[in-house]
Amino acid sequence: MFVGGFDMKNGADLRYFSAPGRVEVGGNHTDHQRGRVLASAINLEASAAVTPNGTNVVRMKNAVYGSDEIDLSDLKFKSEEIGTPASLVRGVAAWFVENGYAIGGFDAEISSNIPLGAGLSSSAAIEVLIGNIFKGLFGADISRIEIAQAGQYAENIYFGKPCGLMDQAASSFGGLNLIDFHDPDKPIVTSVLAEFPGYSLCVVNTGGSHADLTPDYAACTREMKLIAKHFGKEFLRDVSEDEFFSSLASMRRLGDRALLRAIHFFGDNKRVLLQVDALEKGDMDTFLELVIESGRSSFAYLQNSYSPNNPQEQGLTLALALSERILAGCGAWRLHGGGFAGTILAFVPHDKKDVYRDKLSAVFGDGCCHFLEVNKHGGGTVL
Repeated sequence: MFVGGFDMKNGADLRYFSAPGRVEVGGNHTDHQRGRVLASAINLEASAAVTPNGTNVVRMKNAVYGSDEIDLSDLKFKSEEIGTPASLVRGVAAWFVENGYAIGGFDAEISSNIPLGAGLSSSAAIEVLIGNIFKGLFGADISRIEIAQAGQYAENIYFGKPCGLMDQAASSFGGLNLIDFHDPDKPIVTSVLAEFPGYSLCVVNTGGSHADLTPDYAACTREMKLIAKHFGKEFLRDVSEDEFFSSLASMRRLGDRALLRAIHFFGDNKRVLLQVDALEKGDMDTFLELVIESGRSSFAYLQNSYSPNNPQEQGLTLALALSERILAGCGAWRLHGGGFAGTILAFVPHDKKDVYRDKLSAVFGDGCCHFLEVNKHGGGTVL
């Protein structure tokens, strides 16, 4: 039996796995400070047809990235694999082994309908997918949060991208979740049984390269931790907000931008709980107001709507301005994900979808708008 060019000699062993992408609904750059986020899995996913191959080698084929072979007997970090799917497999496998979970070789034909570079966590979906393949094929008794942690480890250490745990956790658990990272080893994941009646989720890809933005992402973390260190803490979550505001004058030597980013953290970390409360009460008006507040805080205080190294490129800011013009009084808009380039998230009334798509597409190109639904199923075995 042939799947994706692999000779699957024993068709009975053929298995199917999937893992969804995600959107960040609330809590921008809060997870890396052990804060709270509101995140949702979406109806776009990475999937794989897989069979164990009886070796210690993972062989993958992908229409976008081509073929890879990863020898699981060598799980050391390899600089030449930074930014590649092979690094994600090697990193997830390394985490499994370090934590006492079984792994083994397999052949996989991997596909994904998650647009690359659209801020929908295509890499996290692959990581969660690989974790579930190891679990499903080799019987690892591993939890959803551990699979997410394996993915974060792979992305941070092997793939070379600093990130918190939100992307992987949202993909692993599925549905809409409040995730509290105060204890990063045991994050509290609470399902939010709420819908967005009358509205469609829309992620707008404004384009722009992420290639040179790692220093900008890292600066957000570094500056927030600089403020925490002033109070003898490692993360802002453990700093008293009242003590912070009473100490502003003495901290200006640390940099005003660092102070503003801390102000954003305190505000957005509380705002997540208010968003959940509004959703559970069915109060969409308040929820939408909070979404807009979060976006304005990211723009004004977190300052991640464009790179300070390239102020002429402000696709995110432009998309936010257009969204406000179209949706003011009837929807919501906010910066989405890491920022500096990439995507915004909008809540668009159903009767405004065509207008919103047409106006944003006229500026950012056809296909820039991705209308999404909540995926209630996380990563796992399909068949």
